[in-house]
Amino acid sequence: MGRRERKKAATRQALADAALRLFLDRGFDQVSVRDIAEAADVSTTTVFKHFASKEALLFDLDSDREAALIAVVRDRPEGMSVPGALREHTLRMHSDSAADPEMARFVELTESTPALREYGRRMWMRHEAALAAAIAEATGAPEDDPGCAALAHFALETVGFARGRADARQAIEAAFALLEHGWPAAG
Repeated sequence: MGRRERKKAATRQALADAALRLFLDRGFDQVSVRDIAEAADVSTTTVFKHFASKEALLFDLDSDREAALIAVVRDRPEGMSVPGALREHTLRMHSDSAADPEMARFVELTESTPALREYGRRMWMRHEAALAAAIAEATGAPEDDPGCAALAHFALETVGFARGRADARQAIEAAFALLEHGWPAAG
């Protein structure tokens, strides 16, 4: 990475860090783009050169998440089913979130702010096509296989389904049991 790219990356990271800090301290709706720009010592124009919206400042690791989902399918252990691998990944994400106080604050912020909750859901579900393609490739199914697309869709929706439940882990397990074995086995 050249100097220019490093500087852009550093500015982008400074903006994301400033936004997260301000949103956690004051709440999303009480922070303006100008506040974020000032905290990162840049102009508001610079903010929008790096991020399309105020919400995007919190969801800047989107490509990393997609790569991780695809790797879960492609690199799963021998003998492990695709739904099983996705279940383990989802449970690991849930455990990591619960164990990290900063992540717990982030989740609370996004869940308590309707604009962030909806934006985060849309960003997460954007991975559906890439995940469906990875599932089709891994299973030898046609690229447009509706079963692969359905599995990708419902596996991703499991995160939102479990959020806010008294026992999120149990909800994740139940959803993936249904995906793995069908209705009679889950009931």
